[in-house]
Amino acid sequence: MVERITVQAACHCRRVRFEAVLVDGLNTARRCDCSFCRMRGAVVVSADSDGIRILEGGDALTEYRFNTGTAKHYFCAACGIYTHHQRRSNPRQFGVNVACIEGVSPFDFREVPVNDGINHPSDRPDGAKGGLAGVLRYEPTSRS
Repeated sequence: MVERITVQAACHCRRVRFEAVLVDGLNTARRCDCSFCRMRGAVVVSADSDGIRILEGGDALTEYRFNTGTAKHYFCAACGIYTHHQRRSNPRQFGVNVACIEGVSPFDFREVPVNDGINHPSDRPDGAKGGLAGVLRYEPTSRS
């Protein structure tokens, strides 16, 4: 069952605040191994393009594009935190940084699937999806 939920989110300095309607709650959590995502290191969840609403700080958002320029990556110009991006694989969707969502941490996920962004489907002549590149695991140590 698909669980659409609305979440509140913000960058680190809280200048950029936004609301996102997640297409399947936190069930879409994933990472990517493309050159940019590998360096950014964020866990993202999915929202439709009409499911993001900037509440404050739209003027503080800056955009970064690379390679084909299709994906639009948004960051707070003040604190530098990546908040969300419009996907290259599906421009009708956004990836939302889970670390920006109130009450959620990337360390809440024991396992996060990693998409094969190195072999992006848009770069393949047959259009086949890159698929799963691996799984990122977090195993907390016990604390006394």
